[in-house]
Amino acid sequence: LFTILLCAFAIIMIVPFIWMISSSFKQQRDVMSIPIQWIPKDPTWDNFKKVLHINSNGKDYHFMLAYWNSIKVSVLSTTVSVCSAMMAGYAFAKLRFRGSNVLFILYLTQMMIPSQLTLIPRFVAFSSLNLTNTHFSIIAPKLISVSATFMMRQAFMGVPNELRESALIDGASEWRTFFNVPQITPTMGDLATTQFLDSWNSYLDPLVFLPDWRLQTLPIALNQFVGEEGTAYNLVSAACCLTVIPVFIVFLCGQKFFV
Repeated sequence: LFTILLCAFAIIMIVPFIWMISSSFKQQRDVMSIPIQWIPKDPTWDNFKKVLHINSNGKDYHFMLAYWNSIKVSVLSTTVSVCSAMMAGYAFAKLRFRGSNVLFILYLTQMMIPSQLTLIPRFVAFSSLNLTNTHFSIIAPKLISVSATFMMRQAFMGVPNELRESALIDGASEWRTFFNVPQITPTMGDLATTQFLDSWNSYLDPLVFLPDWRLQTLPIALNQFVGEEGTAYNLVSAACCLTVIPVFIVFLCGQKFFV
């Protein structure tokens, strides 16, 4: 019974996704036809061309530029977050220094503060440094990710101390020991996947820090597109499909790291 309910729930969740893909290849008149045409009679790529402004005379929504901005911000944010979390996690797990436990507890208390509460202080700080309206204002906060650091610390805690001690005895430096811990690869892959998805879907920070349309990311561009083309469901479906493609690819590549 549980399996049947689970399959039914999965079908209910996937039906809107299939309808979106189907509608993205339809003419506007066929989108709302009854009965639903799950397989378009006359599939066309024109919807994607209009969204991307390829050989199209319609309005340019700068989707290609927003695509590049999102890829750039997401990749850099993921790299910065994973690297900093790995180093901080290793330090908290393996390097013993005075006050390390207290510092880690203070570090964890940041998880109780919603990110929305720090939005105005961050905006004021970046404005005073003339860093607003730059991608740096979106990427820099990823240097400190409490949840990512906690995840990596727990991964390093699972590595026996004897491995580190034997490496140090054999003459390996702390950095070499840090870079040669194979047991953390699954956690690192899991973290990279979740951080990329978080950066890719981020809406509030780009909306506040990036008023220039040339710097805006895909969620902002998609929201503006839906606002102006809300009744053209074939175009909206095509835009949503384009937005989901990188997420789908990253999740397929990173799903083996999820337990």
